[in-house]
Amino acid sequence: METPFPPFDPHGPNDDDEARGPRLREIPLRMLVPNVITVLAICAGLSGVRLAFEGRFELAVAMVLVAAFLDGIDGRVARLLKATSKFGVQMDSLADIVNFGVAPALVLFAYVLDEARSIGWIAALIYVIAAGLRLARFNVMAERDIKAKWQSEYFVGVPAPAGAMLVLLPVYLGLLGVQPGHLMGLISSAYTVLIAFLLVSRLPVWSGKSENRVRRDLVLPVILFVVLYVATLMSFTWETMVVTAVGYLLTLPFGARAWHRKYGSKWPGHPDLSTPGEDGLPVDKNL
Repeated sequence: METPFPPFDPHGPNDDDEARGPRLREIPLRMLVPNVITVLAICAGLSGVRLAFEGRFELAVAMVLVAAFLDGIDGRVARLLKATSKFGVQMDSLADIVNFGVAPALVLFAYVLDEARSIGWIAALIYVIAAGLRLARFNVMAERDIKAKWQSEYFVGVPAPAGAMLVLLPVYLGLLGVQPGHLMGLISSAYTVLIAFLLVSRLPVWSGKSENRVRRDLVLPVILFVVLYVATLMSFTWETMVVTAVGYLLTLPFGARAWHRKYGSKWPGHPDLSTPGEDGLPVDKNL
């Protein structure tokens, strides 16, 4: 006797298909836009690596900076379009490790760290691993509900985009005429390890995302400063990047001092905050 076919269930046969996620034609266009920007950021970062190994370092650094810019706006575009998703979060994490970790490290290695041979390569590896650890720490802390008051004002350690900008300082100097060599390779290796340490450190770093608004009398000066900065960046690109990187490094001690004055012993790791869930690590995209 033949076994009859089971009755048709309009929902049963589609369970396996639905488990694979929606088809491309079923995804709204506004949900695709942020992910397209993320993919473009990855393409820019990897293109910068290719240009670096071709010896076209000006374009290589420019592509890495473009990748950092695109990676910085994709989340904002997603929130603006109300198109945030778990898929987008995962894509953004992958883009971060490429654009803020792998790409700048390989560009720097191709330009100057290679002069230090194995030491330079080890320095590049340390930087990439530090960037990955920082991003992994963010993914863990992003799931926590408890937030400290200072989270809107400070990061824990240097954020990954700033780290990518800082670690390329030897390349900026090289494009201004500083010749790469063995000594420069060793110095750059030590500098790369220093930036890696700043990424994973607990140093309080001002984020610039305070909820306090700019005073009305300062709006015009701020606008003029931004215009001046963009103008100098266009006309004197590498000089401006050197000043930006050095200036950012010089602000770190002042930011930490300002934090300690305002928040004192509430920093993560203090005995008063040793209980689970009270370490108050900041939840921010750029952690």
